[in-house]
Amino acid sequence: MQTIEQLLESKNIRVTAMRLLIYKFLAEKQVAVTLSDIENAFDKADRTTLYRTVKTFEEKAIVHQIDDGTGITKYALCEEGCNCEIETDLHLHFHCNICNETVCLTEHKIPQIKVPDGFVSENVNLVVKGICDKCSR
Repeated sequence: MQTIEQLLESKNIRVTAMRLLIYKFLAEKQVAVTLSDIENAFDKADRTTLYRTVKTFEEKAIVHQIDDGTGITKYALCEEGCNCEIETDLHLHFHCNICNETVCLTEHKIPQIKVPDGFVSENVNLVVKGICDKCSR
């Protein structure tokens, strides 16, 4: 298993203390997080640095963006080997209507969807909404 430093370097991302901290924060979460969540966790850090780090992680396929229908973009770490490609790396997301958390269901892949000729897929997002296992107990 790669260290965080090795992962960042393999994606041509310069290793900095803040990038390591943000990666560790995301890795500890079992749910997708918003930029506000990250800002709250690092309230002494510069907001621009936090935003740029998340955007760099997204561009380099370390995190993926999730639109769960709440109007607030969330981010989650990509699983190992993910390239965030429409053809191979799509999975379900689950949004709980009670606790408002969104989780990746990476073991549940979205089948490749063929669009009509002339159409170009740029993003596919499938969110199942309901009640999570914590809230249903």
